[in-house]
Amino acid sequence: MRSIALIGGKLQGFEANYLAKKAGMQVLLIDRNPQALSRNVVDEFHCFDITVEPEKLIAISKRVSGILPVNENLATLDFLRNIQDELGCPLLFDFDAYHISMDKNRSKEYFNSIQIPTPLDRPSSPPYFIKPPCESSSTGTAIIYDDAGLKGLDPSTLIEEYVEGDVVSLEVIGDGRHFAVIKETKVHVDDGYDCHMVTPMDNYPQFRDISYKLAKNLNLHGIMDVEAIDSEKGLKVLEIDARFPSQTPTAVYHSSGMNLLEMLLEAFLEGVQEENRHPDNRYCIFEHLAAMDDGLVGVGEHVLSDGNDYRQFHISEGLEIFHCTGGEHEVFTLISWDGTKAETEKKRENGLEMITNHFLKKEQGE
Repeated sequence: MRSIALIGGKLQGFEANYLAKKAGMQVLLIDRNPQALSRNVVDEFHCFDITVEPEKLIAISKRVSGILPVNENLATLDFLRNIQDELGCPLLFDFDAYHISMDKNRSKEYFNSIQIPTPLDRPSSPPYFIKPPCESSSTGTAIIYDDAGLKGLDPSTLIEEYVEGDVVSLEVIGDGRHFAVIKETKVHVDDGYDCHMVTPMDNYPQFRDISYKLAKNLNLHGIMDVEAIDSEKGLKVLEIDARFPSQTPTAVYHSSGMNLLEMLLEAFLEGVQEENRHPDNRYCIFEHLAAMDDGLVGVGEHVLSDGNDYRQFHISEGLEIFHCTGGEHEVFTLISWDGTKAETEKKRENGLEMITNHFLKKEQGE
């Protein structure tokens, strides 16, 4: 049986564990936080700081098939890069690609160097879309509707034209020479540009070609997520992120049958097969929900980061629910899937009813 060690027990770690279990793998989690969010869903939890006790990590590396960093702590990642030759298994991470993707200014320079379509830099008139260079996901992003809103911004802030349209995502896995483009998804964002729902999309050839080009020119050896806006002005790439993503992999798995965690490990152990794998064509809805004053509403994944426990609440054919507690809000992750969108919506309604009943019982003191 293959096994994997995850370094980091928050949202990326939870996602990687979920897919590893679907692939029949044993999962070991390493996190210095004794209250790591996903500690109760893995097979083994080891609580220590790898930068302080590297000998423990080296020992673990000799009994697993691969190690996957699922955190964005730069000190931790730098340490891993320095000791990777001492490990007894592959480290499933492309440090060079991550160096480019972690900085939005560096990424934009890379896009321009290979003629990738992106939003216009520093447009002459508003609205503007601003984002800090090195924050993850939607953190610090905003729309500025007048020139006065640009005053006082950090000089490194990326200022682009605001492009309206659907946010779309694609993952690519590479072994340095061959690159597999996986499955398109639509990312549904809230008012703070944080993802609260993911659904599958039909084949998008232009997006696939762009994603392949981005990976090939990086000689990608690992996994990379490409995010873009599908607008009336055409497809505009927003960013790349060369680390294991959260949310989209589960939607990809249930809509296509393609397991990104399993494929990533294969890329390091056996290499990547570029030919089409004829994936399943099913529908899936992946979403986060919390009880607010106005009822059960979709929330961005950042809300889960405040919690300290995240585990399964329900499982049945075509429906899984996970429950996150310990934060300001109770949050449920609802995953529903079936052969068609209509059938999936029925499963989703069943899940929504279960979550609603949970809160009704709490109100009644049961």
